[in-house]
Amino acid sequence: MADGAMGTMLYARGIPFDRSFDEVNLSDPALVSSIHRDYLAAGAEVIETNTFGANRVRLGQHGFEGKVHEIARRGAKIARDAREVAGVSAFVAGSMGPLGKPIQPYGQIEIGEAEGYFREAAEALLEGGVDVFFLETFSDLTEIQAALAAVRSVTTLPVVAQMTFDEEGRTLYGHAPENVVKALLERGADLVGINCSVGPQGALGVLEKMHEAAPAARLAALPNAGLPQMVAGRYLYMTTPDYFADYAERFLGTGAVVVGGCCGTTPEHIRKLAGRIAQWKANQARAASQAAMPSEAIEVAAPLETARPRASVAVEGEEGEGALGEPRLLKLLREKFVLSVELDPPRGIHTKKILEGARLIHEAGVDAVNIGDSPMARVRMGAQALAYLLLSHFPLEVILHFTTRDRNLMGIQADLLGAHALGLRNILCLTGDPPSGSDYPNVTAVYDVDSIGLIRVVSRLNQGTDLAGNPIGSPARFAIACAVNPTAEDLELEVERFKKKIAAGAHYAMTQPFYDWAVWERFLEAAGGKPPIPVLMGILPLQSFRHAEFLHNEVPGITVPDTLRARLQSAGAHAQAEGVAQARELYQECKRRKDTFAGVYLMPSFGRYENCLEVLQGA
Repeated sequence: MADGAMGTMLYARGIPFDRSFDEVNLSDPALVSSIHRDYLAAGAEVIETNTFGANRVRLGQHGFEGKVHEIARRGAKIARDAREVAGVSAFVAGSMGPLGKPIQPYGQIEIGEAEGYFREAAEALLEGGVDVFFLETFSDLTEIQAALAAVRSVTTLPVVAQMTFDEEGRTLYGHAPENVVKALLERGADLVGINCSVGPQGALGVLEKMHEAAPAARLAALPNAGLPQMVAGRYLYMTTPDYFADYAERFLGTGAVVVGGCCGTTPEHIRKLAGRIAQWKANQARAASQAAMPSEAIEVAAPLETARPRASVAVEGEEGEGALGEPRLLKLLREKFVLSVELDPPRGIHTKKILEGARLIHEAGVDAVNIGDSPMARVRMGAQALAYLLLSHFPLEVILHFTTRDRNLMGIQADLLGAHALGLRNILCLTGDPPSGSDYPNVTAVYDVDSIGLIRVVSRLNQGTDLAGNPIGSPARFAIACAVNPTAEDLELEVERFKKKIAAGAHYAMTQPFYDWAVWERFLEAAGGKPPIPVLMGILPLQSFRHAEFLHNEVPGITVPDTLRARLQSAGAHAQAEGVAQARELYQECKRRKDTFAGVYLMPSFGRYENCLEVLQGA
């Protein structure tokens, strides 16, 4: 279930047609986000980025030709953030439209030049974290093939290639549906379809011809809400949501697996369409179930939302703790090679997506999950609440990131006592990213203590008193983790702070990601040999060459060697698979160095937990 029109909604909310809709990603991102969220609330499972015209030619008409990368990347981020706030498992589709000027042989733009323009946009969308690419509203088969080639040169992500057709069922350049579907499938499109064009009836005719020419093809149907009319000085589309939804089952009957809307469609059109499709799917499932097992009882797994919470939380002497109350994770660190995966809290109130991610992680045999504490100083759901929720649903060790940025000394101790009462035993003590680069740059940080001071506070609780020496009833049972950065610019200072963290009471350490074993060897030499506490190595799978360049050049504390960046660049469209292979090599080498490392700590990019799980497969 795809979404509907973006331009129509921007226009309806006050953005005139003579403005660049794509530039609104920079000037009014909240407006774009609100439209994404409206479509998600209506039932969309795919939302398209507001980047239809984010190419150098179209943006140049508004004087923004130098902002292609910024606008496209921001468009992807806005969509991803909106999805996270909505708390749904929707796909973010990178929207790419035609250049806006004809290419050869009809225009002056050479095919190679056109591919370059499309590649620039595709790279930015990929860096922004899209899950799929939607090529849409193309009239020229040669141009969409150039766009498809450009996307395929940088990624193997799925591509939906759509053209627009007139009332006669042909493109502006005279291409027939039968020729379009075959040509685009041969060039590497995963789905082919129709968008924009005419209303649902005309779209159905085009889809039927595509299906007849390629019966096994997966198709996409995103037509307009009919043709526009000028009413009181504004363009309006007259096709009603109910009429639009009447075509749902007919679209599915032609082999369409992605259905949505284009110009003139609104969240109400999508809501009606989604309802019809949900009803159709339920009928299909019911019929299949009855045909397969007419008289047998069927055991159905409980939905995630109603899963029975784990019983052993927040109880003294809970299962997994020894006689002296040792946290279970410390025991695991002695007995096995521990695997942990990081989960960032959502930016809204919904948790379904992250719970589904935790389920996948648990089923893959991972031992623990790390819960970030508003990483990058962005407002997210409280880490402690999410950690408790995960602890209640899954038999995973939950490592709670805890920063001193947002709490004074009294708040720190109060939250730690609360965490212990909830059964949260594993605390990663961090200073926290400063808010100066966050969504709220005017917000002040607290920093009564740094990470070393925080470790001392938790250690005092483990001794049975608060920082002022007041008894807390009985000693707490926290497993205390600290961070260490072997790639730090001032290695001497990093080693000094690491030793102070251990002296303050840290039980184990977790490293920043690094990609060069020489870096770790230099750190060990500076530290005077093997660390006296267990260490989990941080591994962050690289997604692309541009991702590696961004981390290397723009993210403090991460260094990606020239050789690895060169491997990603050479991999081209297979860079993501190459990034997983690199991470798997680090993981395998880490396991061979069990005398130094007690486990690994995997960090997904863009919330792609599956990349982390791929690292573990076959390793």
